Amino acid sequence: MIVTALQGDSIDSLCYRHLGNSDAVETVLDSNPGLAALGPILPMGTRVTLPDSAATTAKQKTLIQLWD
Repeated sequence: MIVTALQGDSIDSLCYRHLGNSDAVETVLDSNPGLAALGPILPMGTRVTLPDSAATTAKQKTLIQLWD
């Protein structure tokens, strides 16, 4: 999915708004070369490729609980 950054958006805010969490930030940085060089606040209108939500939910299933 390709999304466009609004004014004041960061990578984690884009992930949270479109995917429901910010767990995919590393995946987004890997799949968008040069995105990290733009800084923490993305320029308005920057197009960012996000992973599908199925890939992020698979990552969440490896949750380790320290206490029962």
